[in-house]
Amino acid sequence: MQNDTPKASSPSSSSEIKSVAKPLGDPNCPHCGGVGYVRYDVPVGHEKFGKLETCVCRAKDVAESARARLFAMSNLNRLSHLTFENFSQGGNPKAKFISGQERENLRAAFDASEEYARSPHGWLLLEGGYGCGKTHLAAAIANFAVNNGMATLFITVPDLLDSLRFAYDDPETTFEQRFDDIRNSGLLILDDFGTQNATPWAQEKLFQIINFRYINKLPTVITTNLMLDEIEARIRSRLQDESYVKHLRILAPDYRRPEETSNPGISMLALPEMKVMTFKTFQPRHDEVGTEAVTTIMTEKTDKFGNKVKDKEITRIKVSKEDVKTLDEAHNAALEFAEKPEGWLVFLGQSFSGKTHLAAAIGNYRIGLGGQALLVEVTALLDYLRQTFRPSSDVSFDRRFHEIRTTPLLILDDLKESGASSAWAEDKLYSVLNYRYNAHLPTVITSMMRPDTFALSYPNLWNKLLDPTKCQVLVINMPPYRRIVKGTRSATKKK
Repeated sequence: MQNDTPKASSPSSSSEIKSVAKPLGDPNCPHCGGVGYVRYDVPVGHEKFGKLETCVCRAKDVAESARARLFAMSNLNRLSHLTFENFSQGGNPKAKFISGQERENLRAAFDASEEYARSPHGWLLLEGGYGCGKTHLAAAIANFAVNNGMATLFITVPDLLDSLRFAYDDPETTFEQRFDDIRNSGLLILDDFGTQNATPWAQEKLFQIINFRYINKLPTVITTNLMLDEIEARIRSRLQDESYVKHLRILAPDYRRPEETSNPGISMLALPEMKVMTFKTFQPRHDEVGTEAVTTIMTEKTDKFGNKVKDKEITRIKVSKEDVKTLDEAHNAALEFAEKPEGWLVFLGQSFSGKTHLAAAIGNYRIGLGGQALLVEVTALLDYLRQTFRPSSDVSFDRRFHEIRTTPLLILDDLKESGASSAWAEDKLYSVLNYRYNAHLPTVITSMMRPDTFALSYPNLWNKLLDPTKCQVLVINMPPYRRIVKGTRSATKKK
């Protein structure tokens, strides 16, 4: 009959050890007799045959030694100041702009992290841009766990891989010992996931650690500035297990650069000129009915050689009730959209006819309610995307593209005719808009194009806009605010 009872690994050698050195285990231990290791009396072929295992009498010492090794690898001494007590749940008070939604999101991440620290079960994935607070929260979890006596390893992924590489030449440990320490740590916190050198060896070791902890349901925290789509497929698959992984995306702006506006950092709504564009400051222009106005319109003509050329056409018009009515309709539509932003809203009209003011008013209204809105000129948006290709860029194109197309409320100002930008730029713009249309994300567009010009420039997009159940297209037939002429006296109106 098989006997799984542990026996001292070598009783004869045990007395020799006692005579020359302090025994590793308890001299009175009935299992090892002080040797500190045991082997099981099992037949050949058994998984435990011939293997030495640490005796239970040394469990406390072994656990304490493992905690010490993990703490040394973590370098938590230099991060001991990062705690839940000194985490700013409202973001950087010096931030130029942070929306109510971003503050609420940061507080939710804080609450979830604190709850996880008190009861570390399952996995926690903290995703967000640089300086959003994810490392502080991860370090706070680590410090809380260490203070409670939990064997914790807090380490950046590049440092983890370097630690494994150096173990090959470390006289005090072996690669196997260090690898085992890492993957079996009571709590593993991997900071800056995705910044590692993705060599085949590094990728495989990282997967082995993550897969081991996933299979054995070991508490793990991961922070990353990558999107899930950018993470290696095998690891991504495990991170997408919603039954086991709590995924938090932190929207807060960079704490270290408070002068930047909210993520993604290009919204014009923080600018002084845009802040004053509200529904209260909007001028309905009812008093202009019957007045004359001089307008300049860009027209396209064909020269004698058959080439299309653009020319300016100056006209004098009389403002009618129907003209003012188009502005009223746009104003009412903007008010309704601001209260309940659903579908798309498109304003077409001349420059300074009120389009941007209404678009900004929508954004300012939503922010005033604690929501989030991004207003950006189309050309500036495209430049913002191109910047990711610079060698000095600290963010990937995919990350920035994802931020734009998924922002809660996107307001695109001054969409120009097709051909004004490169084919690449127009393709990316259409990708953003097509995604938002299919995802039913609220979007506002302003443009100086007439409906027929819009249809020719962007036929696929225009066909989407013609769906009245999802889109409203408002044409404002009003002259510019700043070029109103009353009789023979001219007066400049504010935009």
